[in-house]
Amino acid sequence: MRLALVFALTKLALHIAINVWEAHLGWGYCRDEFYYILCGQHLDWGYVDHGPIVALQARLAIFLFGKSLAGIRLLSALAGAVMIFETGWLAWEMGARRAGQALAMTGLLLAPQFLGTDSVLSMNSFEPVFWMGCVLAILRILQDGSPQWWIVFGIAAGLGMENKPSMLVFLMALLLGLLVTPERSIFRSRWMLLGVALAALLEMPNVLWQLHYHWPTLEFLHNGRAEHKNVELAPLAFLHAQELMLSPVSLPLWGAGLVWLFRAKAGRFRFYGFTYVLFLAMMMATGDAKDYYLAPVYPMLFAAGGCAWEGLLASRRWRWAVPVYASLLVVLGILVLPMALPVFSPQQWLNYADKLHLRDKASHQENTEDGPLPQFYADRFGWQEETDAVARIYNSLAPEEKARAGILCNNYGEASAINFLGAGRGLPFAISGHNNYYLWGPHGETGSLMIVINGATPEEMRENYNSVEVVGWLDHPYAMPYEHKRIYLCRDRKWSLIAGWSELKHYL
Repeated sequence: MRLALVFALTKLALHIAINVWEAHLGWGYCRDEFYYILCGQHLDWGYVDHGPIVALQARLAIFLFGKSLAGIRLLSALAGAVMIFETGWLAWEMGARRAGQALAMTGLLLAPQFLGTDSVLSMNSFEPVFWMGCVLAILRILQDGSPQWWIVFGIAAGLGMENKPSMLVFLMALLLGLLVTPERSIFRSRWMLLGVALAALLEMPNVLWQLHYHWPTLEFLHNGRAEHKNVELAPLAFLHAQELMLSPVSLPLWGAGLVWLFRAKAGRFRFYGFTYVLFLAMMMATGDAKDYYLAPVYPMLFAAGGCAWEGLLASRRWRWAVPVYASLLVVLGILVLPMALPVFSPQQWLNYADKLHLRDKASHQENTEDGPLPQFYADRFGWQEETDAVARIYNSLAPEEKARAGILCNNYGEASAINFLGAGRGLPFAISGHNNYYLWGPHGETGSLMIVINGATPEEMRENYNSVEVVGWLDHPYAMPYEHKRIYLCRDRKWSLIAGWSELKHYL
């Protein structure tokens, strides 16, 4: 386990160093980070588009580190380190020696998907921690017959569901994977009922919150499908996306792991293989699942891959393949590192991506137009400029106008950036009808005088306000094109924001 600890600390140190470094290169906070921080200021048992764990994570990070970019992201980096440790532990439990464990952790350490998600404040960084917690608990029950591990399973499953709804789909796949193999015998334990009850108890506050607010997450998911928010991938394209997000060079590692799970001695790990295949089928069946929804399941395939490749060490003829492949993972992993971590300035990144023809390989998750940078990077630009522009407009108002002025934004990113970066500058709380901002309400704003940020034309704005004036423009060259918007100063809304708040509701 010491080897797993070394790799985990390496992962943690890498992210801390990069997050400190990128602040000096001109990269800023991500759109969703602002939103999660604001959710952390409004702690609750649920949110429209995510679970409460990430809001608690944000609240703790701000309490401990203030507005430090590296500090805000430290807990995600720590989660990534735990994931690496769990992978090494899994490989060890499956029978891999140090070489196999090291190969498994090396492949996962350099996988672009996990480098990216663990480098920002995100619920996705904690997903594999909870998923692999369940996987390890089941494995320990099978390995030494310790039913007490059902308690660990229940805690991991319950917290995982509080983190992200996809945990429930994974648990269904894991259940089915066990049921189709002889390992289903572990369900005979009374401890299993205790573990399931514990998971249900941990998830219950979120269920009650959903019930209280009329199941907003289901409405959010429905709207995403109805409005074709996500890129819809055909089965083969979805499989290809899995290869790209983990790096093509790692395919022989986790792919061999999947085969090994079905062919392992006595088949005692076969249920993990079924779990992956079933979960993959569930995600592909939805038609609009993002490719990274499958990501948290891969650590167990990397662990199994370490076992598969270690078998070559016993052969004199193929023994050389393991160190050569490990070296290839490292070299190519370093080459594609800038696609997941901003180690270059934005212009240097563009030059690098063009030179290596990598720009087209960047993940495209949503049906939106990209700018020069992929969305994962573009979402870090324009927020300070937006906040400064709104503060300038607000401070240009007469004192009596300031007293009744409000700020209305089109989406949670715009509103959250103003509320976070503009804190202490005397600005009113920016409101929006987007996702959880709708539930937070209009904050008493009637619409008599509003600074409005959206993509509407002046003619469209006059349908709602008697006086409309364009007073600014958001056009950061690196920002997403849909964030190139006008800033309006509007007076005398034709219907009160308070009375007609439901008209602004936008769960997407």
